[in-house]
Amino acid sequence: MRAAGTQVFCASGPSAVVLMAAAVEAGLLPEAGRRVLLVCDDAPVPEAAPPWDEVPGFARLRARFDAVLSWNEAIRPFHPAAWTPRTEDVPLLERHLRRSWGLGEDRVELVLGAPDTPPAQAVARVFTGAPLHVCAGGPADYGPTRGKLDPLIGTRVRQVLHPDLIPGLAPSLLAEFGTPTRVIPADAFRAVTGEVASAVTGVPEGAALVVGERPSDTAGEEDALHAEMVRTAVGRGHHHVVFAPHPASPSRHAGAVRAEAARLGAALTVLDTPVPVEALYEVSRPALVVGCASAAVFTASALYGLPVARVGTRRLLDGLTPYHHPRRAALVLAEAVLPGEAPVDGDPRGLLAALAFTMRPQVRPSLRADAERYLAAGSWDRRWFPRRRLTALGLPGGVPRRLAFLPRSRVARRVVRRARAVRKAVGR
Repeated sequence: MRAAGTQVFCASGPSAVVLMAAAVEAGLLPEAGRRVLLVCDDAPVPEAAPPWDEVPGFARLRARFDAVLSWNEAIRPFHPAAWTPRTEDVPLLERHLRRSWGLGEDRVELVLGAPDTPPAQAVARVFTGAPLHVCAGGPADYGPTRGKLDPLIGTRVRQVLHPDLIPGLAPSLLAEFGTPTRVIPADAFRAVTGEVASAVTGVPEGAALVVGERPSDTAGEEDALHAEMVRTAVGRGHHHVVFAPHPASPSRHAGAVRAEAARLGAALTVLDTPVPVEALYEVSRPALVVGCASAAVFTASALYGLPVARVGTRRLLDGLTPYHHPRRAALVLAEAVLPGEAPVDGDPRGLLAALAFTMRPQVRPSLRADAERYLAAGSWDRRWFPRRRLTALGLPGGVPRRLAFLPRSRVARRVVRRARAVRKAVGR
């Protein structure tokens, strides 16, 4: 008879597996009689690239689990990013998966990445009542929970485990449920990435490393950002650049990066194996890590002590809609704590409270007073908190309540247009 039941680790990429394995390494998860890795490839076209659990270097991670299963296969022909089970189908699905995965009557615990994604929510719904543990690996998790998570899922989360990306601060993810947070020690994280690093070859030591961002809706924006990263690396005096595309990038040929490196006369190495970027930190010790707001840039600075350069946050923030977009927290925190185009001073703890309230006031209403104190102090960038948003929430920095009618006033708009016309005429 198996002791302590079965833990199912639902992971959407190698970096998620590294984080989960580090949590096990550090003893942050309960003992289990059996540990199963559930691979979920939620890329737009999973069939277009080799499965990420079969790439070189992953064998060491696979060996940590008693079995490796595929969520994509279990729900085929549905896509993991667009499917959740109907309530009436849940009992049947649980019986089916328990039989096909060999779980029997075991007590099941789930270890999830982002709990708000369709795959994580689907697995959590199928195994109704199973205790949940969340491994939060990115700067976006320091912002509020994305969307309003079903309390039937949120109240089952026992803990949020995270690397110490912003020393002294804890993620806001699931804070509305009072979920405790625990830090995954840096030495446990590095021990696991060191195992993967043994399979990385052909990467020059001491080069500048450009970290690719998650694909955007417009490929041109992604290409322009990566080209700017190459220019930044070369501008810092680095003549050999390594480019690590994001694992979800559909076009791993890196054409724009190659063209920009050639134009600048820099030697370029493109990593064509989707290993966690942290493995490169272990094996090649980059002289500089250039990125935008990805977790890899934060881990380079906080966990490896590598010099980093932040690029592109200003442009991405200016065009980011809606205001509560999940990337906002990562971009704002990158500007607040990472060196880059224009360093910004401020109070990160107060900033987190203000972000959580302004992005999701219905989820974290108790943070209003903290947000008011931070915003009243004035040590923040206007792009982080647009006046329209602050006005709508009645916060410092917005239009005072007694003047809030002006933007809707036809007379006020007419006066402003006339004033602008006069100013232009005088300027001529």
